[in-house]
Order: sequence, then C-alpha cells, then structure tokens
Amino acid sequence: MALAFVRTVERGLTDQLLWQFADRLQVRGLNLAGVVQTNSVRPVSHHCNMDVRVLPGGPMIRINQVLGEDSRGCRLNPAALEEAVSLVEAGLELSPDLLIISKFGKHEAEGRGFRPLIAEALTRDIPVLLGVNALNQEAFDEFVGDYAEELAADAISLAAWFDRLRQRVA
Repeated sequence: MALAFVRTVERGLTDQLLWQFADRLQVRGLNLAGVVQTNSVRPVSHHCNMDVRVLPGGPMIRINQVLGEDSRGCRLNPAALEEAVSLVEAGLELSPDLLIISKFGKHEAEGRGFRPLIAEALTRDIPVLLGVNALNQEAFDEFVGDYAEELAADAISLAAWFDRLRQRVA
C-alpha cells in the first residue's frame, strides 16, 4: 500500500500540479481513477468556479455553488461532490494504477467525500496520491497516522515516487 500527498501555499498550484501529472500518466497509457480540479475565474466576481475532471476520461463536474459575492462560507456543492465520488467509486472496479484525489478537503476531514474511497483503494493495494491544504492537515494526519509520505510539490518528485512504486510491483 502506498499513500502520498502534496501541499502548496499558492492557491491553485496543487490542483495544477496534480492535473498535469494525471495527464502525463495517461499519455504513458496508465489507468487512473480519481478527480483532478481546475479553478476558473468568474467575470465580475472574486470567487472562482471549481470543476473536477473524473479520471480517466469522465465528465467535468462543477462542484461549487454560486452563493453571491458576500458569501464567506463553504461554496462546495455536496450533491456535485457525491456525484463525483460515485463515478470514481465505479472506476476503482477497474483496478487502476493510481487513485488521484485533488484535495483532502473539509468533507474528507469530516469522514465524508472521498475519504471512504481513499481507504478502499488502500485496502485493494491501489496507490493513492492527493493534495492536502493547511486547513485540513490535522484531520488528514489523524486519518492516516504516519503512513502517508509527503512529496515535494513538483513534477519530478511525483514522477520519481510513482516510478519507484512501479518498480516495486514489476
């Protein structure tokens, strides 16, 4: 079993890093499951749109709610997140080479969202790579103990980690 995570302080950088890594692995012909996220600017708004792409070739799902410019709380659309979780769960049945989850977020910290799928993948010996932000680091640490490996947030480190895993399997 292998579990690794990355974290960055620059907004959107973890999402971009995981999206590009997933693209590189798919070009190599690897079978992936999970979601990668992209954020796009909304005109005349300080809030962004959050979309996830279900891997390997699934749909894009908008996971945010538009709550108005003065909104301060969580903008995540729980129904959209659960739709993505359901699609990723189906992808686990194909025994992917890697499960990528763009974020261990608030729902995962509370035991929902992708958290059960992360555990399921690990029990099936499917490696897991995910992003963790500072807000949810403590909950993530409680969930995984000292089992997870933190990777440097760059393409070379992600590739080296995954290549080491592949060599162990071969």
